[in-house]
Amino acid sequence: MSNTYRFTDEVNKSFDRAAAFVDASPELLEQVKRCNSVYYIAFPLRREDGSLEVIEAWRVEHSHHRTPTKGGIRFSSTVNADEVMALAALMTYKCAVVNVPFGGAKGGVKINPKNYTAGELERITRRFTFELWKKAFIGPGIDVPAPDMGTGPREMAWVADTYNQLAAAELNSNACVTGKPVTQGGIAGRNEATGRGVFYGLVEACNIPEDMKRLGLTTGIDGKRFVVQGLGNVGFHAAKFLIEAGAVLVGVSEIRGGIANPKGIDLDALMTHRQEAGTVLGYDRAKELPSSIAALELDCDLLIPAALENQITPENAPRIKAKIIGEGANGPTTDAADQLLRERGVLVIPDVFLNAGGVTVSYFEWLKNLHHVAFGRMEKRFDQGAYRRLLKAVEASTGKQFSIKEMDFFARGADEVDLVNSGLEETMCLAYRQIRQTQERLGGRVDLRTAAMVESIDKVVVAYEELGLFP
Repeated sequence: MSNTYRFTDEVNKSFDRAAAFVDASPELLEQVKRCNSVYYIAFPLRREDGSLEVIEAWRVEHSHHRTPTKGGIRFSSTVNADEVMALAALMTYKCAVVNVPFGGAKGGVKINPKNYTAGELERITRRFTFELWKKAFIGPGIDVPAPDMGTGPREMAWVADTYNQLAAAELNSNACVTGKPVTQGGIAGRNEATGRGVFYGLVEACNIPEDMKRLGLTTGIDGKRFVVQGLGNVGFHAAKFLIEAGAVLVGVSEIRGGIANPKGIDLDALMTHRQEAGTVLGYDRAKELPSSIAALELDCDLLIPAALENQITPENAPRIKAKIIGEGANGPTTDAADQLLRERGVLVIPDVFLNAGGVTVSYFEWLKNLHHVAFGRMEKRFDQGAYRRLLKAVEASTGKQFSIKEMDFFARGADEVDLVNSGLEETMCLAYRQIRQTQERLGGRVDLRTAAMVESIDKVVVAYEELGLFP
């Protein structure tokens, strides 16, 4: 299904629709839309069986209105130039929506990581990093990669180590990449950040009474039935946090198929089964669906596509029963499908906002690496002391005596993960309110996606004008 649509065309349709509401010259808007730099790489890999293979890869820097540029590295057999360019553009708009001061970028290596050994993946990652360094496509103030589909903290540690060897005298070299293991300069909370951001965004959306009333839903997350497509890092963590908040998981799908249970699915039990069987299929407490894509059409309140782009199309959009779609993946809904859903009154919370949790916490990690100190280290003990003094004053004035357990709980200072999660929640909530305000400013003539894109384009336009390139 994803091959039917050209990803950059889908992104540009959203851009063009929003650009009609932006006060800027056509030339400036064209600059904002275009990818500034596209780097294609091909290099040889000696496999462990002695064979030689040519690896293809891309790095795209979409916009230099802010530097460094920022975006993940994807390892996937479906990677191509069009996909990487589209994802880089979405990163520009995403960073602008959540007020993260980066331009957008993206990287892709055309491999299925499951077909390579750990040693081969390390050689691919290190060579790709070297190729980026050769052409100045990586650096703390130039272009800062991060994990994406098929990559994680291990690969980011290889990127950082390779860059550190190439730029040994650079004080801030560890800030060349984010998503690293915490022991290698990463930040607590990064692994679950995108899924947690999806959760915070959905909570904020579901707490707006007039929107929920229009959809025939109660305010809040508690009791809402949801389906998730994709149980990778984003889908799993979004589901986990929603369940903890009282939502009910009624359907799951991944590449091999899908399952459903209207009474609820135990996520922990399902993950145990998936780890043992390698698939969600065969889980005995849910019904198997005829196809993976069928999960998108299940009866639910919330649908979270957290897999690949172009999953919701004009073909299946009329059969989608969800009242809210939270786009955990990049570009899961085609432009034509988006219009059909809007006509039906479905609330689509767009990817350009909703899956920005990863880049938000990546920004925090980048700042941590530049500052060379962990968040919370300087103030945690001081805050604990101040809180204890306040509690002691309460005890003295009221005669109330706090237990040791109560004293420890109320006086606890914030550590790094507390501050990261707090900053992420504030970022997502504030960004959603700004999108809603833009929607209201435009008299309700646009949906949330267009409002988010207007918000993004406005900020990028201002940045370009401040550079003096388009007076």
